[in-house]
Amino acid sequence: MHARVQYPDTIEPLVEFIEETAPTEILDRTLEKLRDGVAPETMLTASALAVVRSADLPPGHHGGPLHPLAGLHAIAKLVGRLDGEERFLPVLQHVALSNKHIHDPVTSPFSLLEFAKLDASEAEVSRAADLAADGSGDATTAEGIEKAKAAFLKACSRGESNKADHIFLWLWDHVPAIEAFDLLLSVAQPKNILDDHYFIFPGYLWRALETIGTEHMKVLMRPAVRYVARFPAQKTIPEVDTLIEEHGLLSRVLRQRTGDDETAKIGDIGEAIGRVSIYTEIPVMLAKALAEGLSLEGAGEALSIGAAALFLRSLTGNPMDVHLHTSANLRRYLIQLDGLSMRNRLLALLLWHTGPEVRNTQYRMQTVPQPDPEAVAALPPRSQEELLEAITQSIYTQPPTDWSKVSNLGQMRAVPEVRATVNLAQQYVNCRHSPQALIDRLAQIVCHDNFTEMHAFKHHQAVIEEFQATREPWRWMHLVCACQAAAISYGKNMSVYEDALELLHAA
Repeated sequence: MHARVQYPDTIEPLVEFIEETAPTEILDRTLEKLRDGVAPETMLTASALAVVRSADLPPGHHGGPLHPLAGLHAIAKLVGRLDGEERFLPVLQHVALSNKHIHDPVTSPFSLLEFAKLDASEAEVSRAADLAADGSGDATTAEGIEKAKAAFLKACSRGESNKADHIFLWLWDHVPAIEAFDLLLSVAQPKNILDDHYFIFPGYLWRALETIGTEHMKVLMRPAVRYVARFPAQKTIPEVDTLIEEHGLLSRVLRQRTGDDETAKIGDIGEAIGRVSIYTEIPVMLAKALAEGLSLEGAGEALSIGAAALFLRSLTGNPMDVHLHTSANLRRYLIQLDGLSMRNRLLALLLWHTGPEVRNTQYRMQTVPQPDPEAVAALPPRSQEELLEAITQSIYTQPPTDWSKVSNLGQMRAVPEVRATVNLAQQYVNCRHSPQALIDRLAQIVCHDNFTEMHAFKHHQAVIEEFQATREPWRWMHLVCACQAAAISYGKNMSVYEDALELLHAA
């Protein structure tokens, strides 16, 4: 019989602790271990390994290992920006979420099993099997590797996620990791049109490996491979392929790096994206700009500016509707990733608008750019500290949600009080007050959230990275977006934070 995945002795006991501890005890016992000297990074790694091994992927995208793994990058980065025992709060949120799914009857009991890797010879009954059997061929040759890739793609086309998992375990050992990841993205990106998470899950998990290390890469990536490979089969998006072909984007040398000479063009395109009403116009703008010489990095920056502007126009009150921003952030990272194929870089830019949680926002948008400059100008002058407190209190005093009136989370509209937070944030950035002071305050606020299954944490990290990577004067709008998202998500469910805070203060 197959045995469940086993981890090195250095971390196996900590993984078992997260798997076996009752949800009612997980916070106080995890805090004990952190106070006793377990490094937050080690606890995060154990949390990820536990939810991978002991929680199944649900039919949708809520539950199981998906959101704990997709949020790992953001949580790890946030821990590094907090001081003292405050840095334990994001870790406690992650461990509590993993433990919740491990004990949820929707996603457990489950065990991720060890099983044999399959090369192309074993995955498909073909001439390759005969070659391997009689010694006249080698599955690790270039031909064998290409056959294994083809077998993986065939398994994906049939929704054979188990077989895809077998084959991918073999590929990790026989091709560079970035080459395997590029193959995975070639399936994941077109499926973005079915669900944003087909792209976000493997993409943000790959980012997490840069932070926590690649020691456990193969096992951590297994749920992402299985998720991407499952039914429904990937769709094609012919209009994007047509754009690539019409502009010859795969047959010409595209500029990679941006520079000061592109500032005006990037701003023009970014602002134009932020004004659109029909999202299918966006890839047309980007493809044309690339053909006219705009760099890939410049196109990514323009998309980021446009995504921020559209997020500010959005009327959504769903605290998980942050993919406008997080997806743009991830795509901007990927186009700079060494070893990624040009086709996948182009798809990263041109498919942003296709995800359901992105494209649906176009039906819930204000018609004019936000925030309203007249409303911001009418605010009384305040110092930096006064504005920080005003922003904080406007977030903390958002009206509570009457859940009896919410029949569809995706259709929630933001309450008018959210605009007050946005206007205060715009006043703060207009005054060019300290961005770090605002980021630090928002870092404390985001630790309250356990409703969005890491979405709030991912958005917080995304806006920081976009602020840091975007040029003047557009960079500041990302911080306004951060305040808008905080106002929407705050207070929906803070039970983990409240329990953790009580434990922290009980010492």
